[in-house]
Amino acid sequence: MKLRQNQVWKQGNQFIRIVELQRLKVKYKAMKDLSTKEGDQHDVTKKEFCRMLKGATLVSPPEIGNVRDQCPPPESDSDHAAPTTL
Repeated sequence: MKLRQNQVWKQGNQFIRIVELQRLKVKYKAMKDLSTKEGDQHDVTKKEFCRMLKGATLVSPPEIGNVRDQCPPPESDSDHAAPTTL
């Protein structure tokens, strides 16, 4: 399998998205939930990244959309705003 930018991998209970792919270095984001896209970014060597992905499964783009659709949308701040009076 060839690594590509923006690939999403599932390993255990976390998702790993390749943010930037260079010749010898990978910048990735580890997330618990794909719908919120919240997570930590990490810089590692490509060798370390490949070792880390051992046992992980590549998530296809349609599956990524399905995971996002299953999660409830985040609540907006306007839902909790105090009513304004004129």
